[in-house]
Amino acid sequence: MATAPSNIHFSGLAKCLIQQGILTEESAATAVQEAQKNKQPFVTYLVSNKQVDSRTVAMLASTEFGVPLLDLNAVDLSVIPIKLVSEKLIRQHHALPLFKRGNRLFIATADPTNFQALDEIKFHTRLNTENILVEEDKLIKVIESALEAVDTTMGNLLDADLDNIDISGGEERPIEESTSDIDDAPIVRFVNKILLDSIKKGVSDIHLEPFEKKFRIRFRADGILSEIASPPVNISHRIISRIKVMSKMDIAERRVPQDGRIKMQLSKNRAIDFRVNTCPTLFGEKVVMRILDPTSAQLGIEKLGFEPVQQQQFLAAINRPYGMVLVTGPTGSGKTVSLYTGLNLLNSIERNISTAEDPVEITVEGINQVNVNPKAGLTFAEALRAFLRQDPDVIMVGEIRDLETASIAVKAAQTGHLVLSTLHTNDAPQTINRLMQMGIEPFNIVSAVNLIMAQRLARRLCEHCKKEADLPDNVLLSAGFKQEDLGTFKLFEAVGCEHCTNGYKGRVGIYQVLPISEKMRALILSGGNAMQMSELAKAEGINDLRASGLLKARQGITSLEEIDRVTKE
Repeated sequence: MATAPSNIHFSGLAKCLIQQGILTEESAATAVQEAQKNKQPFVTYLVSNKQVDSRTVAMLASTEFGVPLLDLNAVDLSVIPIKLVSEKLIRQHHALPLFKRGNRLFIATADPTNFQALDEIKFHTRLNTENILVEEDKLIKVIESALEAVDTTMGNLLDADLDNIDISGGEERPIEESTSDIDDAPIVRFVNKILLDSIKKGVSDIHLEPFEKKFRIRFRADGILSEIASPPVNISHRIISRIKVMSKMDIAERRVPQDGRIKMQLSKNRAIDFRVNTCPTLFGEKVVMRILDPTSAQLGIEKLGFEPVQQQQFLAAINRPYGMVLVTGPTGSGKTVSLYTGLNLLNSIERNISTAEDPVEITVEGINQVNVNPKAGLTFAEALRAFLRQDPDVIMVGEIRDLETASIAVKAAQTGHLVLSTLHTNDAPQTINRLMQMGIEPFNIVSAVNLIMAQRLARRLCEHCKKEADLPDNVLLSAGFKQEDLGTFKLFEAVGCEHCTNGYKGRVGIYQVLPISEKMRALILSGGNAMQMSELAKAEGINDLRASGLLKARQGITSLEEIDRVTKE
């Protein structure tokens, strides 16, 4: 620690803290020097380095300098005049404009003796400034929240970088700039800002929805939609037209749905694709953009959420030279990420891997990927036929939707190829019944299918704020826990803090992994139904989705409430 200069003169809050015995002269001098070196206010340095308690400083300053202390938790962020002061000044001085009365601007600071902040804000705003004392730790949070909220408004997008993002329409040439109003600078910056914010926040989908008196923009993060902006309704058509231009769509056509794609180059090594769809509604076109991040398939199998036995079973199935591995679950349950995690493990110079998808969501070097195009005659079935003439080792079919696709996939699995695909059913046993309903004979199913995996995605509890849940035994028993297990585990519930969204951050997979055993094959051949298959799977020690979810809750990874949400029948 630096020693205090002998000639240093303490004043203001530093002098007060020394007189009260909260700081020594030496530590106060060091704090003053370090704060100046880091270009931070004195109080900000002390609180961020845990040298003083924020509440203690605020109470002392209020008493000593006769300045009222305001609780920032009671302030409505939506009405503060934050645009009156630049972000640079707010961050530099940790000073936040709270409200304006006539030509007076009231500024929240944690140091009532920081006259430099008031003077600079007065100079730039040409308003008389008055100080309101607040606690530093609360001020930090409120400043971040206020600046983040204003980030997605039209008037504050002045960052020149937003004009220069490398964006192209899918795989085509870069979009051409137009002289029309859909390419005016504020609209361009606003749309670019929305796309960048969605990437930073780990969003999976962006919804832009025009209504009669409102234009709403929502993000889907961790499976849950939330509103993040509501621009003026009279510019909704300009924002949507801008997105259509970026996606290489026909901006004159507003009567039928359209599909497009946007590629955003973030750096030399990272690009994000957006799959864009428009749909005409009563008050304009609704736009939904799915964010396709190639890094999502490079998480590694350990991070997906498999239990050790389930991971071994999945790896054993995809490492067999032939047969079929089916993944089932609703839209947005992570099926594509699971399949691509497997494909990444198989992707080597010795294997010829081809995929047919509608559309390709994750691009991977070394894998031959085909976008099916039914309008042009390129269906899943046609793509599969072409693959089989191209000496394949591994084939991935985006989805088995009809008997023709299912028949070709089964034959490929029977003739020495590994086939991976998805279906839309509720659980693994129902997948077998679905294949039968399509017209696949039971003997073909048992000879082709190696493993069926059902999955859901549950939100992870935030490690910073989750707390132990106190639930009565009757609730635990009705949830599915066994009587003999009660008291041997702890459950946790969501709270919510600055590190998460409503107590959750990220998602984890919940799986039912069903290898087709000899007993299961016999049951299928004898015409067993999905209920009988479920009972046999349970007898063989296979956890269904509910049991896997309860295990995640016991491990403290997620909450019982979240398991109820994703595994509710």
